Amino acid sequence: MNQALFEKLSKILVPIAGKLNNSRYLQVLRDAFMLAFPLTIFGSIAVVIANLPFLDKVMSENSLNTLKEMLGVAPNATMGVMTIFVVFGIGYYLSKSYEVEGVFGGAIALASFLLLTPFVLQVEGKEAVQGVIPLDRLGAKGMFLGMITAFTAGEIYRKVVQKNITIKMPAGVPPAVAKSFAALIPAVVTLTFFLVVNIIVTQIFKTNMHDVIYNAVQAPLVGLGSGIIATMIAIFVTQILWFFGLHGQIIINSVMDPIWNTLSLENLNAYTKTGEVPHVVSKQFIEIYTVGMGGTGMTLAVIFAILLFMKSKQMKQVAKLGLGPGIFNVNEPIIFGLPVVMNPLVIVPWILAPMVVTLVTYLAMSSGLVPPPNGVAVPWTVPIFINGIMATNSLAGGLLQVVNFLIVLVIWFPFLKFIDRMNLQKEREEGQDAAKSAS
Repeated sequence: MNQALFEKLSKILVPIAGKLNNSRYLQVLRDAFMLAFPLTIFGSIAVVIANLPFLDKVMSENSLNTLKEMLGVAPNATMGVMTIFVVFGIGYYLSKSYEVEGVFGGAIALASFLLLTPFVLQVEGKEAVQGVIPLDRLGAKGMFLGMITAFTAGEIYRKVVQKNITIKMPAGVPPAVAKSFAALIPAVVTLTFFLVVNIIVTQIFKTNMHDVIYNAVQAPLVGLGSGIIATMIAIFVTQILWFFGLHGQIIINSVMDPIWNTLSLENLNAYTKTGEVPHVVSKQFIEIYTVGMGGTGMTLAVIFAILLFMKSKQMKQVAKLGLGPGIFNVNEPIIFGLPVVMNPLVIVPWILAPMVVTLVTYLAMSSGLVPPPNGVAVPWTVPIFINGIMATNSLAGGLLQVVNFLIVLVIWFPFLKFIDRMNLQKEREEGQDAAKSAS
């Protein structure tokens, strides 16, 4: 890379990435989604068990339907209401970041979200059922409203607390009681705000905030994020940030996770009901077919290329150190040991390989050759091939990863060979110098 261009990019990208990485709201959003992670894994396990491809061969149709009915409560109670966990998490972590009581911040955020949620179920051709919340309002369809509400509620709550507009109890009162009274006025102020908003929207405009945010914000963003162009841009920026030593995955995921997770929830809802998957791009598409192949940049193929075809002692040592972690998608030994960071010799394959693989994967899935991920959450440390099968419930998902693995290896090979020759020349010179010193 031209040195002048390198310096210009560094001056532009590093400050922007640093601000994003240190953003209070993006950090809170990331932590809130991680709060829901173990719950979604549990729901995913139930979905996987209920949809094992061989069950229809060993069980009768009635037995299989009974099994699915029994296990169906697990995804509904976890992934199906994921917005609840995210809303509580945002309120909790945002409050903690301001050093105010986190539990009350989470509870107030959740109550604020419910104040904006219509307690009515509309069934086509039937009379509306009052006093119930449609499950989709607490899942994919309510995700963006939930995030906006939680951040707003958290900010109102903490500002009232920090202005010291609270009820103070005598010193002898138990701490739990004192905290409850301290949160009373901030809670009333915050919830009153959202109650007034709900009254205005429902009584004057004859709609609800769920539909307003979904139609004006969520649907357009999700539509944009589900396309290959936006996905390729996200992959490109991730790779560029990592090249400059910044954790591109955390930075980009903080921005894109609301969209990708919403797509995953929609996939899961459709898959459990109809067996169809509406979106190719989702959280699992990104994790399994980019990070899930040896870490960011798909460097497991790089490790195998070095071990099988390169001769440099230095490169082989790095590859041996990176092999164990790389199998479980941890690739810092390669990123900083090869190195990838600030190494102009590898910037082309580092950026090109993930983008080519992402495009190949998208085309294979959108054409129907390979089923897209169905929304089941797979831990990011599950090794290649296994995670592809788990995410798609199909052997084809794992075989596609093998093809992608070979694509990465082919793209990287000439660049690794060039570096290998340079290292071999350097090692020979160092050996000659050592021999001369010894004589």
